[in-house]
Amino acid sequence: MNGLDLVIIGIIMVFIGFIVVLLSIISAAGKSRVEGGGVIIIGPVPIVFGSNRNVTSLLLILAIILTLLTIIMFIVPMITYRGVP
Repeated sequence: MNGLDLVIIGIIMVFIGFIVVLLSIISAAGKSRVEGGGVIIIGPVPIVFGSNRNVTSLLLILAIILTLLTIIMFIVPMITYRGVP
């Protein structure tokens, strides 16, 4: 996997994020009750907040998955290219 592949994956992830936000706004337009929350990841530490326990639990699981994915993405290249100068 070279740098161009990572750039393409990043751009695709940004577009998927925009689509998810757009779909959530459209689906929440008819509802009178809105729940929300967020995840802020500073380094390896996720900070999770939400409007109720269900949203916070879901975002906590998402934060753990994102943190593990980030750690894996840092470790795999180091293991793969260990002997290459």
